Amino acid sequence: MANELNIRFAAIPDLAAIVNIYNQAINEHATADLDTFNVKDRLPWFKKYDTQNYPIYVAVFKNKVVGYCTISPYRQGRKALSTVAEISYYLDYDFHGKGIGTTIIEHVISDCKRLEKRSLLAILLDTNEQSIALLKKFNFSKWGHFPDIVNINGEKCGQLVFGLNLNSQ
Repeated sequence: MANELNIRFAAIPDLAAIVNIYNQAINEHATADLDTFNVKDRLPWFKKYDTQNYPIYVAVFKNKVVGYCTISPYRQGRKALSTVAEISYYLDYDFHGKGIGTTIIEHVISDCKRLEKRSLLAILLDTNEQSIALLKKFNFSKWGHFPDIVNINGEKCGQLVFGLNLNSQ
């Protein structure tokens, strides 16, 4: 399946699929957001991204968006951190385990040279074993842990920070 995948920059028509995928993650408690979104809610968020500095990438299989990945500023406005970015990725739950996460992250890491990013941070729930395994596959390592700071409907978990120094790639 991964060899039939097209990775490209997201466009406004992709937003409905992006919102649907993210809402799946919310419903599965794979993110710290508790309330789902609609497309109108997410339009201002979408417009903050651009292909030259902080893109949204989509993974497309047979004309269907099946995943997406964002590169976001880390501590925006602090010039000493301008080469650091946060990577976030979400996959349609019907397409988990098919190599899509690997393909999109591989693509995004290779694009970081063009974006002039030297370090990537992934901030995720410490209960998200699939994402942890995927990050480790790309040599991300645990750079931080905030225990028991997340409360999802009475259930506590922590947040992890995984990092990757791209200069060593």
